Amino acid sequence: MSQLNVYHALKMIQIEHQPLNHRQVVITDENGKPLSQLTDLLSDCLSKIDLFVDLPSTDTASDVSDVIDDLHLLTPLPNDVLDEYQKVLDQPI
Repeated sequence: MSQLNVYHALKMIQIEHQPLNHRQVVITDENGKPLSQLTDLLSDCLSKIDLFVDLPSTDTASDVSDVIDDLHLLTPLPNDVLDEYQKVLDQPI
């Protein structure tokens, strides 16, 4: 992993030995200003992942594409939605 992205950060960060509550995650620009569209997209994406994939228990070597593949198999979500989910999870931090 050459650069940390949103997906890997969400898997790594724990508060009091519990996975991070994604409802408290906000994506910001370089100056710390919240980016509401990306934050909303991430929240939507993670709520779908919560329903169909157990993110904390996924293999640490797994990649965003593995999770998106699981969502593709387990949900009726269209490909364009899954593409947007992949983009937000791949955002470098």
